[in-house]
Amino acid sequence: MNIRLNHLFLLLLLTLFTATPATARKKKQPERPTRIACVGNSVTYGYGLRNRDRDAYPVRLQEMLDASAGSGKYEVRNFGHSGSTLLYKGHRPYVGLPEFRQAMDFQADWVVIHLGLNDTDPRNWPDWKEEFIPNYRALIDSFLVANPKARVLVCLMTPIFDRHPRFQSGTRDWHAQIQEAIRQVASGAQVQLVDLYSPLHSRPDLFPDALHPNPEGAQILATTVFGALTGSHGGLQLPVVFGNGMVCQREKPLVLNGKADARQQIVVSLKQNGHVVKETGTFSRADGSWKAEMGSWKAGGPYTMTVTAKPLRAKDELQNYPPQYPVALKSLTGHATETITIDSLFFGDVWLASGQSNMELRVDQCNTIEADLADARRVRQRLHLFNMPARARTDAIEWPDSVLTFTNRLEHMDIQGWSTATDQAVLRFSAVGFNFGRVLCDSLSDVPIGIICNAVGGSTTESWVSRTTLEREFPDIISNWRNADFGQAWARGRMTKNIARALDKQSPVYNPLQRHPYEPCYLFEAAIQPLAHFPLKGVIWYQGESNANNIELHERLFGLLQQSFRQEFAGGPAAGATSELPFYAVQLSSLPRPSWPAFRDSQRRLFASLPQTWMAVTTDLGEANDVHYRTKRPVGERLALQALNHTYGHNLVSEGPVPAAVSCRFAEPPAQSTVTIRFKNADGLTATKGFELAGPDGIFHPATIVVEGDVIRLSSAEVSKPEAVRYGWSGFTDADLRNAQGLPASTFRCSIEE
Repeated sequence: MNIRLNHLFLLLLLTLFTATPATARKKKQPERPTRIACVGNSVTYGYGLRNRDRDAYPVRLQEMLDASAGSGKYEVRNFGHSGSTLLYKGHRPYVGLPEFRQAMDFQADWVVIHLGLNDTDPRNWPDWKEEFIPNYRALIDSFLVANPKARVLVCLMTPIFDRHPRFQSGTRDWHAQIQEAIRQVASGAQVQLVDLYSPLHSRPDLFPDALHPNPEGAQILATTVFGALTGSHGGLQLPVVFGNGMVCQREKPLVLNGKADARQQIVVSLKQNGHVVKETGTFSRADGSWKAEMGSWKAGGPYTMTVTAKPLRAKDELQNYPPQYPVALKSLTGHATETITIDSLFFGDVWLASGQSNMELRVDQCNTIEADLADARRVRQRLHLFNMPARARTDAIEWPDSVLTFTNRLEHMDIQGWSTATDQAVLRFSAVGFNFGRVLCDSLSDVPIGIICNAVGGSTTESWVSRTTLEREFPDIISNWRNADFGQAWARGRMTKNIARALDKQSPVYNPLQRHPYEPCYLFEAAIQPLAHFPLKGVIWYQGESNANNIELHERLFGLLQQSFRQEFAGGPAAGATSELPFYAVQLSSLPRPSWPAFRDSQRRLFASLPQTWMAVTTDLGEANDVHYRTKRPVGERLALQALNHTYGHNLVSEGPVPAAVSCRFAEPPAQSTVTIRFKNADGLTATKGFELAGPDGIFHPATIVVEGDVIRLSSAEVSKPEAVRYGWSGFTDADLRNAQGLPASTFRCSIEE
């Protein structure tokens, strides 16, 4: 029997079971509560929950509805069955199970369907995927036969995480394909789509077996379904980066992505000097999301922005509700008009300052406090700082329960909001970020500058990469991240010390999946995603100390990090990757660690190979006994020079000497062969030490240095036939090659051309 006949047969059978005599239909029925059928698999059933009668999401949903509308008005039933498939020819079709018949007999008013997870099984999807959409449509029609007025909601599946045994063998890819099929089902059947994936994809700690949520995860499911059913999403909200004194990126479309209760009329108004200069109206969707486009603006301000949400009530207003938006009931709680006002909004250039502790190091921890504060007073009203420091340090201490809890909830960052460059704000801000911003203020006198800082000490490159990216491109680095040897041993040890109580089975916060800022994906989820596609001018980046032990790994990860950032600030993965967002990265400084010279050279080559990526050299600033050297003022200045040159188009020298060509004039002993290096950015070239030559044996010897204009000539009595040259090749180096601008050259190693 083909799919179409299957469908017709099922509908006929249901019609026979649910039909009633005409006289019975005319009989007045007593009022009954609104019936809600939760249809699904083991996630709906509550598999893995110690007390599913208390913690399964349908039970929590019942409690939420009772609390909001009073008991007796809603009746929620759990019709989940573990292992069930949507596919009729799957290994356990839902339509062949007792729960399906029970759900039909229930004649629900609202039906919430969450199926598809088990269809990722290799017994199902590879053979029968073409039947998924027709089977799903038949299931929806079945519930409409049971109750023609039923409101059906279909759910995007909850996540399957990398720890699942079939994740890389097919489940990851089939899960994504099924999600897309579910979207097609919702669109084709014109039913409401509920996203159960996004609220949980960043919470692997809530999935002990990588598939089934724990009680906290079940509560998130219940909250999401509650919002979808009732339209109540917590009222009017803007992303956390919006606030008084903010800077929005000039000359890029200002797009507000907010939340509100469902079916609200949203009005965004921009005023200057009391006059409305732009006003836009939109509506909130069933999931509470709304988007308002305010156009592009030149540098200037201050403006006042007001965002108002009011419920749609009148029929003439409802007629204007966009038909392509999923329909939702009026919110049970959102009946009042809400307004958010943002004062002193400016348009200018916004930069993100991110990375680890050397970007995090504050002005009050550095040795140029007086000079920095004096500069801050000069640029005070034009430089705006948005600080997002970590709420707990990753020093070698055992974290208390409260830190473990808020870290799991992705609340590790202290979002302090916007401030002008007051003394107090500057002292507590990144020294590199502040000095970068104040140089831009001096050079761009009519452009307000905003600096957002969310650096975290000790953080790894992989912690700043999105989960979607790593699941696709590098899933092995997520798996068993605490015990794998991808990260440095000191970082794993620090992490283990921090989360010791969570790993203690006797602890009230025991959780073997405890989160930590060094964990792959964590800081992208906790520190980047809250910025929610906010347009940027560019990124300044200082990180690598926690990845310097593995050059090849860092080279692979940094490109993925850039991809993640560029997608997020361009509008998310759906917008596609873009190379337009500039990155200005700091090369590691001098420190007596044996892996650092090769890592610095790797950074030099890597950043030169990536689009829209430039580097600031700091080898002349490091301290032999402290990875956190205190002279950060020149770092911000050097980053700003690079940005002024490459992003703003100023005609200036922004970096130190760079080797452009290497050649050798060979000579027979006792004469010495001469290596010639020609440099770019070489006006006023000076050098007295730091160069070495090596012959076929690969052993390097100090070289004699002769500077001639933009050329340096090298020779060594110990090397008769040079094959390689290197510069600054020491963890802590006193190499002194620089140009007339005082900008130092990078550590480098080159082969010598014949």
